[in-house]
Amino acid sequence: MRIALAQIAPPLGDPAASLKLHLETARRAARAGAQLVVFPELSLTGYRLQDLVPEVARPIDPKGFLRPLFALSRRISIAFGLVEESEGHRYYNSAVFLEAGRVRHVHRKVYLPTYGMFEEGRYFSAGDAFTAFRSRLGRIGLLVCEDLWHPASALLLAQDGADYIVVLSNSPVQTGEGAGPRNHETWRDLIRVTAQLQTAYVLLTNRSGVEDGISFSGASAAVDPLGRVLAEGRMLGDDLVVCDLDRKTLRRARTFYPLLRDERLPVLQREIGRLLAAPQATRGPGGS
Repeated sequence: MRIALAQIAPPLGDPAASLKLHLETARRAARAGAQLVVFPELSLTGYRLQDLVPEVARPIDPKGFLRPLFALSRRISIAFGLVEESEGHRYYNSAVFLEAGRVRHVHRKVYLPTYGMFEEGRYFSAGDAFTAFRSRLGRIGLLVCEDLWHPASALLLAQDGADYIVVLSNSPVQTGEGAGPRNHETWRDLIRVTAQLQTAYVLLTNRSGVEDGISFSGASAAVDPLGRVLAEGRMLGDDLVVCDLDRKTLRRARTFYPLLRDERLPVLQREIGRLLAAPQATRGPGGS
């Protein structure tokens, strides 16, 4: 399978301009032979929306604003991010997978960061499911940014049969001691470990550009089930990363490391039930 990671800088609060950018980029990916193009989190709207959330929200309607993307998905599968408006007028930070002119799957971001510069819990409703789905390219699971930082998210997708974990992200540049951004290496470690533990391909598309003085780091990457980085986007700039994924690597990784086979879901279920039933005061360090 040939995939493309579309590392773009969507204009803030301008879905029409972002849609045009999506169509141009997806066509470039298709000309390069890609069967799937993956855009970043909230790729149709930009990230720091705040009070703009209701203005840019869209239902996932094949006959409405998204119609050109539905049409193009007959040529190339497309994963992208938007503010989804539900029938009950709730707003979700959603990842959408279009294929063959229809919706294959929608993942609503479960973990909404509301700390530091992040304010998602103030503006979005949280999703409540991690479900893999069948694509013509194989079985796929979608995550949005913060979801990946909670290990159970990828575990659930892998146990649901996902061979490819696709992550849409808007990770800003963070600096610490020393020179250069530090979160680049943190993200790289995270996707490599996730790929190894779940013996699945992990495809991360992170946006580029600047919003309200905040830079986004780019550095999108594809990692194989053995934890090897196959391709990587440039730092702090737009890029279209095209990469071939060999299905034989899945078989090799799962033969060497039968972690999916040996996971004991009934034990997890029992222990999670025990934790949920326990009083809050007994949980965590020092609890009995």
